[in-house]
Order: sequence, then C-alpha cells, then structure tokens
Amino acid sequence: MKLIQRNALASAILAVLVGITTPVQAQHAEHETAAPNSPKIAQTGAALRDLWVGHVFWVRNVAVNTLGGNTAAATAAENEVVANARLIAAAIDPYYGKAASEKLFGLLAGHYGAVKQYIVATAAGSRTKQDAAATALTANAKEIATFLSGANPNLPFAALNGLLLAHGGHHIQEIQQLQGGQYAQEAQTWEAMKTHMYVIADALAGAIAKQFPEKFN
Repeated sequence: MKLIQRNALASAILAVLVGITTPVQAQHAEHETAAPNSPKIAQTGAALRDLWVGHVFWVRNVAVNTLGGNTAAATAAENEVVANARLIAAAIDPYYGKAASEKLFGLLAGHYGAVKQYIVATAAGSRTKQDAAATALTANAKEIATFLSGANPNLPFAALNGLLLAHGGHHIQEIQQLQGGQYAQEAQTWEAMKTHMYVIADALAGAIAKQFPEKFN
C-alpha cells in the first residue's frame, strides 16, 4: 500500500463530505419541521460527537505510547478505547436493540484491532504487516458501512463507506507522522480527524432522527 499523501487524502475527504453533508443538512431541516421544540436531535448529535472524538483521542494515546515504548500507558489507553467502543455501540441500543448494539461493538473492535495492528507493525518497521493491517482496516470499513446502511436507509452505503475509509486513512497518516517525528503535520491531521468525527456523528444522528421521528418529539 502506498503511503497516503496529504493532498490526496484531503481531496478524498472533501469529495466524501460533499456527498454526505448535503443530505444530512436536508434531514435536519425536515426534523426541525417535524419537531421544532425538541432539543433531542441536537443532544443526540452532541453526545455522538463526544463519543467519536473520544475514539480518536484514546487511539492516539495508544499510538503515542506504543511507539514510545510505554507499555503500561498504552494498555491503559487501550482499555479506554474498548470502553469508548462499548458506549458508541450502546448509543444505538434504544433504536435497533441489544443484538444490533453487540454487532456494532464487534465491528468497532475489528476497526480498533486493525488500527492497533498497524501501530505495532509501524513500531516494528514491518511494511508487510502494515499492508496487512491496512487491508483489514479497509475490509472492516465496508463491514461497518454495510451494517449501518442496512439498518438505516438514510445512511447511503457509498457515502458512509467513504467516510469510514477516510477515517482509517487519518489513523494511518497520524501513526506515520508520529513515528516519523512530524509533529507539526500530525497536529494538522489531529484537527482534521476531530472535524471528520463530527461529520460522522452528525450523519448518524440525523439519519436516526429521520428514521425514528417519534423518539425525537
């Protein structure tokens, strides 16, 4: 797998955002008409934003401490990654049930497993293992997009898959930059990652509110 270049990644993310933010904004307009006095849509979006930013925050801590050889700190951060994934999965329980929540948790665990595999491979300097991890990350993005788009018709598979692929690309880029001591560049990637998490969280919140309007009135 070729190293992800900054400009190419930025262009890919921009293309994905253009494809998904327009329908999401339209969905919010519809929700405001259906439930103008309900704050629950905004509250749900804010809660999901916090959870998804927590994901990248703790994964970054795993990467920093693994690459730095701090095993205890990396393990503590990994425990937080798992706890955060549990919370993200639990967020869909009220809408899709416990079985769906457990399914999503398993998929999120697969996502983190592929990212950790890439971190360990990078620390070891193994290009072959990096490529294998990137392949696993790509396959997992498709699985998550398939699951979520199947559960909610307001989440188009292609757009969601693109968002998740770009998210995986951010992880890879950040890990490479941390390993290479490119700290100023990694700071820019971190900001892009947070913004990208907001897009994913808002897309999920908008799609759920549109599918279950009775729960937001």
